Amino acid sequence: MTEIASPYIARPRIMVLGVQPTSPPFRIVEIDGQMVGEAKSVTDVLEAAAAFGITVHDLDDPDVVRWVGGDKFTWTRH
Repeated sequence: MTEIASPYIARPRIMVLGVQPTSPPFRIVEIDGQMVGEAKSVTDVLEAAAAFGITVHDLDDPDVVRWVGGDKFTWTRH
C-alpha cells in the first residue's frame, strides 16, 4: 500500500492583504476568512486580532499571520 502525502497548507486565522492605493494607504485585515477592517500600521493588525481574542506573539509566524503583497513593514505602494 502506498501512502499519499497530503499537501497540508496552513490557513492562518489572520490575513493582511496588499496595500490599497488610497490616500492614506491601508491594508485590509481578514480574520477567519471574514473582512474585519483596515489597518494603517502593525498596531491596527494587533488591535483587530485582540478584538477577536487572538494573541499574536510572532508577526513573522506564517501559521499565525499571512502577509499578502508585502510584509509587516509594507504600508505604502511601490
